[in-house]
Amino acid sequence: MSESYMKRLSTILLDAITDKDPLVQEQVCGALCTLGESQPEEALSACEEYLRLHEKLAHPCRTMILRAMETVVSSHIRELDKDMARAIILLASSEMTKVKELVCDWQQAASKVLVAVGERFIGSVMEEMLSKFQPGVLPHHFVVQTLASLSVSNVFGVVPFLPSVLSTMLPMLGAAKHDSTRAVFCCALQRFSESTVEYLANLDQAPDPTVRKDAFATDIFSAYDILFHHWLQSREAKLRLAVVEALGPMSHLLPREKLEEQLPKLLPGVLGLYRKHAETFAVSKSLGQILEAAASAGSRALDVQLDALLAALHAQICVPVESSSPLVMNSQKEVLRCFTVLACCSPDRLLAFLLPKLDTSNERTRVGTLHVVRHLINSAAAQMEVKKPFILSSMKLPLLDTNSKVKRAVVQVISAMAHHGYLEQPGGEAMVEYIVQQCALPAEAEPQRPAADSEALAADGVRAVSISTLYLVSTTVDRMGDVLWPYLLEFLVPVRFTGALTPLCRSLVHLAQKRQEAGAHAPLIQYSSNAALPSPYAITARLLAVSSRPYLGDGRGAASLRLLSVLHRDVHPRLGPRWASTVPLLLEHLDEYTEETLSQKDWEEKLLMFLRDTLAVVSDDTWTCQLSLEMCKQLPDYNGTPLEKNFLYKCIGTTLGAASSKEVVRKHLQELLETARHQEEREREVAAPLQAGCLVTLCPLSRVASVCTRPRLLLWDLRCLPPGQHPGPAGGLRKVGRLQKVRWHFQHF
Repeated sequence: MSESYMKRLSTILLDAITDKDPLVQEQVCGALCTLGESQPEEALSACEEYLRLHEKLAHPCRTMILRAMETVVSSHIRELDKDMARAIILLASSEMTKVKELVCDWQQAASKVLVAVGERFIGSVMEEMLSKFQPGVLPHHFVVQTLASLSVSNVFGVVPFLPSVLSTMLPMLGAAKHDSTRAVFCCALQRFSESTVEYLANLDQAPDPTVRKDAFATDIFSAYDILFHHWLQSREAKLRLAVVEALGPMSHLLPREKLEEQLPKLLPGVLGLYRKHAETFAVSKSLGQILEAAASAGSRALDVQLDALLAALHAQICVPVESSSPLVMNSQKEVLRCFTVLACCSPDRLLAFLLPKLDTSNERTRVGTLHVVRHLINSAAAQMEVKKPFILSSMKLPLLDTNSKVKRAVVQVISAMAHHGYLEQPGGEAMVEYIVQQCALPAEAEPQRPAADSEALAADGVRAVSISTLYLVSTTVDRMGDVLWPYLLEFLVPVRFTGALTPLCRSLVHLAQKRQEAGAHAPLIQYSSNAALPSPYAITARLLAVSSRPYLGDGRGAASLRLLSVLHRDVHPRLGPRWASTVPLLLEHLDEYTEETLSQKDWEEKLLMFLRDTLAVVSDDTWTCQLSLEMCKQLPDYNGTPLEKNFLYKCIGTTLGAASSKEVVRKHLQELLETARHQEEREREVAAPLQAGCLVTLCPLSRVASVCTRPRLLLWDLRCLPPGQHPGPAGGLRKVGRLQKVRWHFQHF
């Protein structure tokens, strides 16, 4: 593209920027930026010349051109030569200070151009700015703001200039009468202090490593005296916030003895702003910086102020956060940061203040305190190390709280504990059990919210948070492996943890696979060291029974079968190769269907076939009898879930059919006949046909009769059988003739 063509195109675009339609102006600005991508110097030169030659161009149009220039400069600063940079600096400086009145959009756009050029040509920009920053004369508002922005964007380039800038600025502070002028000086002092602290922290990379804190201390203290003792008393809220924002970073540059001298007044002065301002982010951030400065200086004044500090900060953290805006959330983070500093200085006094507040029944107090405890576990791990037993013991009452907000906070604390070794301490198992209890909450127990807020409900409901926490600590926290394995197995069988089966199985599968990788062919479950663990028979019976309703509980059928497959060696040594081929087929079947399309009958038949195949592979009568015994033992657990109980009856029948011990069969049948709840219609419909149709057909009728010492126990309901038939002595069906209308019922005396 020739230069003459480029210039003509730029001129056409720049003329079009005067269009009254804001949309057209935005499009022209975008076109100038695009042009600048291919020919940055030519585009910048055209913009600079256009602004210089069109003095009467309206402010909004000048603003658009300056914004385009800033975009091009930011993207191509390395391609600019010194002459072009100098021309842009002079133009932007002139645009920024052309009028004394504040025209913020226009002047801010010019300031940003200077800051962009200052990334590479900082000497030239500072020379131009200092020419407009002369002793005895209040500078233009945006000259001060540009110096502040430059100090942040180019720390190493600006900080060496700051001692002279501060010495020039200090007399100006007394002459500043308007709140807007004072506010911009506060902003500059804040930025200068922040950049100086950063410079001093990275002296090894600095161009001038001779810069020392002492070079700033005197001027910063003089400025502090004016800001704290005079400007902070202003009635203007914006000015007070500007002052407190500056005091935080300035405190890091105060001489140590001056800081110690000022803290007894400074800390109460800042804390008092909490009562005056609804938005407390600036106050909390500044307070955190002051506390950090005091702590690094080894201040003794903090001890005297500690009680007031803790009370004020705790009150802030217990304020309910109704908004999720960044400002509100960041304010909470700054308060927590203050607690971290205090934890490093006085951990004993901090915990003595915090932990008793967990015993209160007030929701806000308990939730706020739990948030602080969680934060301290994460951020002050070294100081909290020896305090682990006290923190764990303080959780007893929060674990009993039924409030959903408290529960959520407790789960978050336990998650932090898991990452820092708390759950390996005595009492840690209670925390794990609590997480499992929350995973087992029914979905309807979650707090009700409007339908539009369903995503938030899924994201931060107690059960959802607990499930994600259990899986997270199981899979990402290596040290938790020995805590959770095999302890989580204890929650598989008890009915009250049924709702947690899916996350439990998923976590156990991961833990088991990791142990298999580390231990090759070693057994996963060591029963000799833990008598509370469920037996292989109990695990097998439980996981088979719940798999009959595979889509409940977020897919507990697939999760249960995967866990069974992983535990094959502990269930029985012979099952590995067979289950490696049969379990994937069952999982594939579940993937092909949904809860609505799956045939319950077909699925149960597949599970029973899997059970028959398992029993045939094991081919061990003792093992088979133990499994049937465990199935019978678990039957009462399903009194509230008749479909699962129905299937478990079928499993018992299948298992007894593979047993060769007459005594075992006789014993189990008698127990089943005596314990079935036939007074309940639903169970009578479920149990009687199963006992008659499954159990009796598996064994000779004479064997059943011989185990019944009281004849009235041997009464069947044959309504499920074909008319005119009932179980014969050989386990088959035979005609009953005149007995067609006879109904035999299982019943107790």
